Amino acid sequence: MTTIEDKPSRAALTTQEREWVDRFMDETTLFLGPDPEIMRDHGISARTGHEERAIEAGVDRLQVERIRKRIAGALDEGYEMCEAQGAAPGAKWGDLTTAIYTAAGDVSYLSCHGVIAFSAILHHPIRYIMKYWKDEPTVGIHEGDGFIHNDARFGNIHNTDQSMIMPIIRDGEIIAWVAATIHEGENGACEPGGMPSGSETPFDDGLRMSPFKIVERGRLRRDLLTFLQHSVRDPKLQLADLKVKMTAVRKIMARIDKIIDEVGVDTFVAALRTTVEDVDAEVRRRIGELPDGTYRFDQFMDSTLKENILIKFACKITVKGEKMTVDLRGTGPEILNRAINSPLCSVKSMFMQAILAFWWPDLPRCTSAMSCIEIISDEGTWADASYDAPMGQSLQASFRGFSAMQALYSRMSFSTPKKYSNVVANWFNQINTFLWGGITQHGDMVGNLCADLNGMPGGAKPFRDGEDAVSPLFCAMADTAEQEVMEEEVPFLQLVSKRLVRDNMGFGKFTGGMGYEMIVAAEGSPQWGFMTVTSGAKFSSIYGMYGGYGCGTYPLAMVKGTNVYEHIRRDNTKFDLSIEKVMNERPFEDGRYSTYHMGLQFDIAKDGELYMISQGAGGGYGDPLERLPESVVRDAEIGRISQKVAEEIFGVRYDPQTFRLDAEGTKAARDAARQARLRRGKPYAEFCAELVKPEPPEDLHYYGSWGADTDDITATVFTIDGPQRVTAPLGELPIVMIPDRREVKIAQLEARVAELEDKHGEEVRRLA
Repeated sequence: MTTIEDKPSRAALTTQEREWVDRFMDETTLFLGPDPEIMRDHGISARTGHEERAIEAGVDRLQVERIRKRIAGALDEGYEMCEAQGAAPGAKWGDLTTAIYTAAGDVSYLSCHGVIAFSAILHHPIRYIMKYWKDEPTVGIHEGDGFIHNDARFGNIHNTDQSMIMPIIRDGEIIAWVAATIHEGENGACEPGGMPSGSETPFDDGLRMSPFKIVERGRLRRDLLTFLQHSVRDPKLQLADLKVKMTAVRKIMARIDKIIDEVGVDTFVAALRTTVEDVDAEVRRRIGELPDGTYRFDQFMDSTLKENILIKFACKITVKGEKMTVDLRGTGPEILNRAINSPLCSVKSMFMQAILAFWWPDLPRCTSAMSCIEIISDEGTWADASYDAPMGQSLQASFRGFSAMQALYSRMSFSTPKKYSNVVANWFNQINTFLWGGITQHGDMVGNLCADLNGMPGGAKPFRDGEDAVSPLFCAMADTAEQEVMEEEVPFLQLVSKRLVRDNMGFGKFTGGMGYEMIVAAEGSPQWGFMTVTSGAKFSSIYGMYGGYGCGTYPLAMVKGTNVYEHIRRDNTKFDLSIEKVMNERPFEDGRYSTYHMGLQFDIAKDGELYMISQGAGGGYGDPLERLPESVVRDAEIGRISQKVAEEIFGVRYDPQTFRLDAEGTKAARDAARQARLRRGKPYAEFCAELVKPEPPEDLHYYGSWGADTDDITATVFTIDGPQRVTAPLGELPIVMIPDRREVKIAQLEARVAELEDKHGEEVRRLA
C-alpha cells in the first residue's frame, strides 16, 4: 500500500502543458458564480493605459470642472426621466439613481439626487462584465449593448433593485459606462413585493440575475424579456421600467456624446479618472485630520423576522494617521434558513452612503470615497454572508452598517476643529412600511410596497431637534408619495397615513425626529395580503448620543375578524382612528385584537381588517434634563409628548389645563432627578462587576461575540435535544439553522396534549 509520503513527486507542467490545462478548464467551466476577487475589492482600479496617456498629456483643471458639471446635469436629467416615467412605486418616489463609471468600472460621478448606495456598488458587476463577458465569443460587448442585473451576490443592495448598464465605446474601445438603477419592488420572490422576510433559501429570494446582456446592439432581447416577465407577478412593471431605464441611460449617453465631441476622448477620459483620484487623495487627507484612536459601535437585531433572537452587528473603527480600518469581526454568524443575511458588498454600499451623505457630503459622489478604507470581515457572518445564504432581507444588516458609520463619525469628528458636516445622532434605520400583493380591483396580479419607509425621522444635532419623518437614510431627496394616487391602483386604503405618534421621539436636550403611524385595510379584492419586514419590536434599533435616548420599540397591531368599513358606514364617528385609541378602547366589538413583532410574513387580509404600524424615531442628543422647559411645555401643548413623559423624562412641571410652566417646580424636579442619579451611581468597576455577565442569559437565543476583545462567537444552535449554546471561533461553529416555528409550535401542543391526557388518565384511574 502506498502512503501519502511514498507518492512519487510529479514534474512541474511545461508552459505548453499549462496552456492546454488552462484552455481545457476555460472551455469546460461548469458554473460561473460571483468572483471573490471582484466582490471583496472596493478599491479603485489601477489606471488603464488610455488613462495614463490622457493624464500625462496634461489636465486642465478648469476643463475638468466644467466636464463634471455637465456630467452632473446629464445624470440629473436621466434621474428625472426615471422618476417621471417609472412604473414602480420606488421610481415614482425617487428610490433610484444614475451614474457614470470609468472604463474599469469605478464610479466617477452620481446624480445629485437618489440613492448613493445603488450606484456605489455597481463597480462589482461592471468588473464582472469586463472580466467574463468582454472577450467571451458568445457574449461580447458592442455599441448599443445593455446589461441588466439584480443579484446582491454580484453587487447590489438587495434583489429588488434592478440596474441597466451600458458601455460608452469610441473607436472600438470602452471608455466609460453609464447605469441607472431603480427599486422595482416585485421580483418573483416567495412573497410579493421583492423583500421577502419569509425566504429560507436563496431560491426564495426571487429573480437572481447575474449580469447578462438584455439589450443587443440597441435592440431589446425579447426572448430574455419574456423569461423575466414570466418570473415575476407583475409582467407589465418589468417591461415598463426596463424601457424607462434604457431610455434614461441613452439620454445620458447622448449628453455625454456631445461633451466628448467638444472636448475630445482623451480629455473626457482624463476628467473621469482625475475625479476618482482627486477624491481618493482628499479622503486620505481628511482621515489624517481625525483623532487617532479606536472607536466601537455594536448594534443588535431582535428577530429573524420569524422568531425572537438577539444577533449582533459589531463595528470597530481604528484611525492612525491617514489610515482607517473598519473591523466587523464579532458580528453574529449567518443563519442559513432566514432572510436577514447580507453580502458584504451590500454592507459596504451603506458605508458609502454614510460617508458621502453624512461624513463628507461636499465630495463628488465617487467610488474612491471609501477606496483607501480597509474593511476587515469574516465571511460567514450575517453581514458577510456566503453564496448559499438567503438574502431577501439583506437591509437588516446593511442598514446597521450605515448606522455604525454615521454614529462613529460623529464621535470621531466631535473634537476636530474643522467639520465637513454636523455631528448628528442616529437616523432611524428600519423599513417601517407595508408590503402588499394580490389581485387588484382591476384584476391585475401585483406586488410592491408603500412609500412610508421614506419618512424615516432624523437624528438630533448638538444645536437643534431632528427632523420629523423627513427622508430615508439612503436617499435625502426621496418622497413619501401620495397615497390617494396609489389607491387608484390597489384595493386598500390608508385610513391613517401621516399622523405623528405622541411620545415617539428620541428624548434628549434636543429630541430626535418623530415618526408617523399607518393604518391600512383592504377592500374589494378576491385575494389580498400585507407584510411587514422590520425588526425592533423588543430591542431599540438605534441609539441616542451623549445622554440622548434611542428610538422606541415598534410592534405590529392588528384587528382581525371585523370589517372596519361596515362599522364606519354605520357610525362615522368610528373613523377617528389611531393605534393608541384602537388598541386601548377596542371600538370594534367583533374584532380580535393582537400585537405582533414586525416580521409578519405575507398575511391574507379580509375586507376591513386593520393592520397598524408606526414609523420609528431619530436618536436624541444630550441630557433630557437640559432641554429648555419652554420647549417641553410647547411639545406637550401641541400633543407631541404626554404629561407623563414631560414629567418623568424631562423633569418639567406645568399646569395641564393652561400649559403654564411651573419654573420652581421644574427646578425642584430636575434637582431631585439629578440627586437620584448620584445615589444610583457607582464606580465603573463596581458597575461592571454587577451588570456584566460572563455569557448571555440562558434562555436568550444569542448570536455574536460576547465581550469586546475575543475571537469567539457565541451562537444558539438547534439539535434533536433542543437549543444548545456553542462558543467557538466563527470557522469552527456548526451551521446555524432555526427550526420551522410551526413544527416547534406543533411539538409544544403535542406535549401539552400528552400532559393533559396523562393527567386525565390519572384522574379516571383515581375515580375508578
